Amino acid sequence: MASDNPATAPAVHIIDDDQALRDSLAFLLRTARLEVRSFDSAKTFLDALPDASLGCVITDIRMPDMSGLDLLRRLKELKVGVPVIVITGHGDIALAVEAMKIGAADFFEKPFNDDQLVASVRAALQQQQDQTKRDAERAEIEHRISTLSARQKDVLVGLIEGRANKQIAFDLGISPRTVEIYRANLMNKMQADSLSDLVRMALVVQMLGSD
Repeated sequence: MASDNPATAPAVHIIDDDQALRDSLAFLLRTARLEVRSFDSAKTFLDALPDASLGCVITDIRMPDMSGLDLLRRLKELKVGVPVIVITGHGDIALAVEAMKIGAADFFEKPFNDDQLVASVRAALQQQQDQTKRDAERAEIEHRISTLSARQKDVLVGLIEGRANKQIAFDLGISPRTVEIYRANLMNKMQADSLSDLVRMALVVQMLGSD
């Protein structure tokens, strides 16, 4: 059972069947002015999704019913991109390496250095915040593209591929002047200040392929 009330704010989600360790970690992180939620099993954490997907996770590698490795695999299946920090006991390095291969952001052996753990947690929280911003930007650009007409999209593709107005006009069977009008309208709809801005947006939504 979770020891804190569900919340939608970013938090450090501590998952461990050892209450003493949960309480110790919670105290450490709250002292560092971080929001904390605690769970006595991976299942209770999963039951709290999607609310618990904001923030990062600290989980023990060895737990009954569902281990830290099992949790990582399940989060991957669910496409939940919360960063996970794994706590391991002495002699569990092989499991920790396996966790990193599955997608863990970091791992710490017991006994761990408090300052290093807090620093890792802050890095994980920043990592998710940055990813959230990137996802929001991508969604906004995709929305802007969806407002373009089919012909405006054709011109957009020509522009981000580096073709001149005359070449785009020839390819589409329209006049260069018409291309200029489409270009002005799509720049306005895309809220782009320059051609380089359009190219950057195309890269964000992967409209440009890599060689």
